[in-house]
Amino acid sequence: MSRAPDTPDTPDDPDSPGTAETPDITPEQRGPGPAPAVSRRRLLGAVGAGAAVAGAALGAGGAALVTRDDNGGGSSGGSGAASAGAGTVAFRDTHQAGIATASQDRLCFATFDVSPVAERADLADLLATWTAAAEAMTLGKPVPGDPGDLNTPPDDTGEAMGLAPGRLTITIGYGPSLFDDRFGLSGRRPSLLKPLPRLPKDALVAANSDGDLCVQACADDPQVAFHAIRNLRRLGFGTVVPRWMELGFGRTSSTTPQQATPRNLMGFKDGTRNIDATDASLMGEQVWIGDDEPQRWARGGSYLVSRKIRMRLEQWDRDRLGDQQEVFGRLKTSGAPLTGRAEFDTPDFAAKDAATGEYVIATDAHIRLAAHENNNGLRILRRGYSYTDGINPETGDLMGGLFFIAFMKNPDQFVTLQGVLGKNDALNEYIQHIASGVFVAPPGLAAGQDWGSQLFG
Repeated sequence: MSRAPDTPDTPDDPDSPGTAETPDITPEQRGPGPAPAVSRRRLLGAVGAGAAVAGAALGAGGAALVTRDDNGGGSSGGSGAASAGAGTVAFRDTHQAGIATASQDRLCFATFDVSPVAERADLADLLATWTAAAEAMTLGKPVPGDPGDLNTPPDDTGEAMGLAPGRLTITIGYGPSLFDDRFGLSGRRPSLLKPLPRLPKDALVAANSDGDLCVQACADDPQVAFHAIRNLRRLGFGTVVPRWMELGFGRTSSTTPQQATPRNLMGFKDGTRNIDATDASLMGEQVWIGDDEPQRWARGGSYLVSRKIRMRLEQWDRDRLGDQQEVFGRLKTSGAPLTGRAEFDTPDFAAKDAATGEYVIATDAHIRLAAHENNNGLRILRRGYSYTDGINPETGDLMGGLFFIAFMKNPDQFVTLQGVLGKNDALNEYIQHIASGVFVAPPGLAAGQDWGSQLFG
């Protein structure tokens, strides 16, 4: 069948609050600006047991405790290690959790713009507040506060009460727009953080793209992930305004060898050749911001690129199996490359069909164009999720696809790969990129540090 390229694709293959009282966070820890408002001071002071657990996990050397994660694999410091509490992931570590962490099953991703009336001190205060709330929630605790105060709204919305933590991770990122003159952050912009250029066949909706800040909440329970974003949004009233949000109902990539490769909504295994996040050398080479970054506060962080990709599912579902496999360059059932027998066989891009002389893996096959062997070794860490927007009321078509998230040392890694895919990928006939964003995810927090003091220095 003929393929008229339409739009680009993304690279593939590749339970109760603590009661112990703690002192208020000092101005130095909180960052610039006046002391927080009463409700936020109460929250910051009530984090108690959560901070103690985090401190004990880090210890003097900053290494997290190691235990077996929910998928049966061992994990350790710098990769969002599973902590002593069953079903939890360490909040404080060398790197933020939710990047190298073994991918959870559910996602709630939201972006925010800082309110036009907010000032530098308001933002620093909110980030400190968010830190305390996020740390508590990842431990399976409610947002800290006074649950017995009948004259004020509850400090926690309550829908996660009685639920297990579900390996909740909360990852924050900052968009290029935050580093302007509003908050004195222009001199602290990471050197490679800038808006993504327009890429081949982009059809982006501005209202569903970009943002001053992003928060990624991943968990094995959708209600736990949504609860996290809902409560951070509630705490942000008056300081940040929601811009857009996405719910992911199924992971589309594996980040550790212990995880089975999931399938995307097209029915193909997705992310077979993804970076192994337990490979410290490869992560240092391709994902973590290095010591060459002039902004010291960003070292050990990573750049996050998000892309919302709508799949033309009805069109795909009518295509013959042989063509589907040629588009991806893989067998649909096993996930093996067309030149192999098992999923993890290395594709042979030089193999040709003896009868036709054509490459077995076509020159426009997705697997070929995305392969690091064909892109000078360039790779990115994928953490995407499937999504649905329901049904198009005019056509009756299913509206869903891939919410692509990837982490990398330099956003140009994505730009380079997507430039190739957007021009040549056979998959373009069946997909459309409709939203986009780029953010810097800072490194992990040390004991006593919060996101506000980290950002403002």
